[in-house]
Amino acid sequence: MATRLVQINMKARDDAALGRFWAAALGWEISSEGPGVTNLEPAGFVYPDPVAVVGDIIVSPEPKTVKNRVHVDLATASAAHQTETVARLTGLGATLADVGQGDVPWTVMADPEGNEFCVLDSMLQETGPIASVVVDCADPRVMARFWGEATDWTVHKVTDDSAVLRSATGVGPYLQFLRSPDVKTGWNRVHLDIRPYPADDLEAEAARLTGLGATPVDLGQDITWKVLTDPEGNEFCLLTPS
Repeated sequence: MATRLVQINMKARDDAALGRFWAAALGWEISSEGPGVTNLEPAGFVYPDPVAVVGDIIVSPEPKTVKNRVHVDLATASAAHQTETVARLTGLGATLADVGQGDVPWTVMADPEGNEFCVLDSMLQETGPIASVVVDCADPRVMARFWGEATDWTVHKVTDDSAVLRSATGVGPYLQFLRSPDVKTGWNRVHLDIRPYPADDLEAEAARLTGLGATPVDLGQDITWKVLTDPEGNEFCLLTPS
């Protein structure tokens, strides 16, 4: 049994407006599976395909109060393209952001609802518009061990400061865990969604993940998926097999 990282789930005060921003930012298309839900994916995408980690934006009245522990890095083709992309995103409603990054080669920005993201100066041809999904953590080695066993993604790098995983197919974005001194407070506004393969059993997979160090979360709702937290308390959803 194994799972795949298939999408990023983001809360929003206005899911439709934020969805329009991200669709324009990524060059993706918008759809909706119901009120208060905006789905983002590349044109012609056949879900689930590791070539992309797609987006679900869910309406929520909860305000954003702290720096997100999960964000995306956007890829560009060159330093010049990075400059052009930052200008284009600013025109779409993004702003420059200071999260204490100092002098770095990437540009930190925030979307119209304040969600942080980075614009890199490379990797576009390798990964597509999203270079990586980044998760802040206290111990990258612990996270690499859990997520490397929870999913069938390959662990490419592990140090005391960072860990990098990618789909075993060698396509799509990377998943990075970066050491951060920030302490997790409250529920993450952005979280990961993973999905088992069609022949797998949801209950059995939830039990396997619990055995690896995940903790089940009871939301008191009748839902078809499972909500768990990883060893550092980050919420994630285990979707139905597909």
